[in-house]
Amino acid sequence: MTAGWSVPTRDDVLGYFDTLSNWGRWGDDDELGTLNHVTDDVRRAAARVVRHGRSVSCAWEIAVPGEMERSTTTCPCAADMPGAEDMPVPEFPHDRRWGFSSERLGLTFHGNTVTHIDSPCHIFWDGAMYNGRPHSLVDAATGSAWAAVTAAANGILTRGVLLDVARVRDVPWLEPGQGVFPDDLEEAERRQGVRVRAGDAVFLRTGRGRARHEAGAAPGVAQAGWHASCLPWLHERQVALIGADTPQDVQPSGYEGVLMPIHAVGLVAMGLWLLDNCDLEGCATTAAELGQWDFHLAVAPIRFAGTSGSPVNPIATF
Repeated sequence: MTAGWSVPTRDDVLGYFDTLSNWGRWGDDDELGTLNHVTDDVRRAAARVVRHGRSVSCAWEIAVPGEMERSTTTCPCAADMPGAEDMPVPEFPHDRRWGFSSERLGLTFHGNTVTHIDSPCHIFWDGAMYNGRPHSLVDAATGSAWAAVTAAANGILTRGVLLDVARVRDVPWLEPGQGVFPDDLEEAERRQGVRVRAGDAVFLRTGRGRARHEAGAAPGVAQAGWHASCLPWLHERQVALIGADTPQDVQPSGYEGVLMPIHAVGLVAMGLWLLDNCDLEGCATTAAELGQWDFHLAVAPIRFAGTSGSPVNPIATF
């Protein structure tokens, strides 16, 4: 491990709920959490990162049907329909030439496949959400009245940094259950000639996207991902949000009773927004080709009232 970093004990991880807490840091009514690190100056600096003008999606395509339920309505050109000559179509001035298709879509975006963002109300710990609000503010009918995805309604525009740990370890992908530690992150910084700074979004590439593309690897219980020891590192660097090509946490976590420390400590104590299940292969290929490991990141969550997240399509522009 890098000097100053060590594998925390279970008590250490539980202590992170206090030592890494951002409760009250930006006021008692704050719902943005670590997105407060994305200041106007940070956004302006992020815009200056664009040197090539090349943009890359960091999301998986959603299979329809597949991950998503679909109900489709089609209406062909009215002139081709039986009895068309007798059909009044007052809604459309060009009546007989008009046709359309329409869909009603539904999906569960939390999980291990769909690219989505988690807002702070997604996770509770000891009955509390970020900034000390009770879980009772989440209602089954109306959703969450606190720290929902709509807190980021103005979008997340900042500098993104890709840390390609699979490349650093010289493997096609990390195996399920392999954790990523602060020394991996700092080695990636050194090799890539980049340094994470306040307000950044940090993307972790474990290579799971490559496995999914090449081997059709299905998500299982065990996953590679961030180890809990990265939490103080992310807090110290004042990272605004993190993404990964997995559901973030290494699984198993190695800590009894703390199934997903990145989710629990990150969302509840730190207010750290998470981008789960990114496809980082195109981003990594572009970064290596251009020799540029930072980029302008744009994330625009859908303004679903009271929800704990949203499917998203993060765009990296180099």
